[in-house]
Amino acid sequence: MKIWVDADACPVVIKDILFRAANRTQIETIFVANAAVQVPKSAYLLTIQVGAGFDVADNEIVARMQAKDLVITSDIPLAADVIEKGGFALSTRGEMFSSDNIKARLSMRDYMDELRQSGIHSGGQAAFSHTDRQAFANKLDQLLTKYAKEVKS
Repeated sequence: MKIWVDADACPVVIKDILFRAANRTQIETIFVANAAVQVPKSAYLLTIQVGAGFDVADNEIVARMQAKDLVITSDIPLAADVIEKGGFALSTRGEMFSSDNIKARLSMRDYMDELRQSGIHSGGQAAFSHTDRQAFANKLDQLLTKYAKEVKS
């Protein structure tokens, strides 16, 4: 298992959690972004800088990831591609995307895009909070603990 991070829009506090988790679990964690991402020196932390452009980082993640890899993203279309390829997708707010909820999430995203294009603004997503950070850390820990148990079996 590898962890892939859609790093362009990933909050710094989530990156910090991932830095510590990668070193603690010794799971290779790759940060993919259009701009350079600074990571601490570690055998388990890598970066890939891709060219500028719409969905370039997302496409790179989907091309390189394998089934059972974990992708950290809040990008719903990317999460859908990850699930389709057999991977796991976790939002930076601690929500696990799954085959059970991804179609509804895509539909809601498309609906909200239509509203914005018609001039209706809904105010957007709430600011990233301590509760979001804690939810992410808890879900990540739960996933990595489950993975560690499967590897030992």
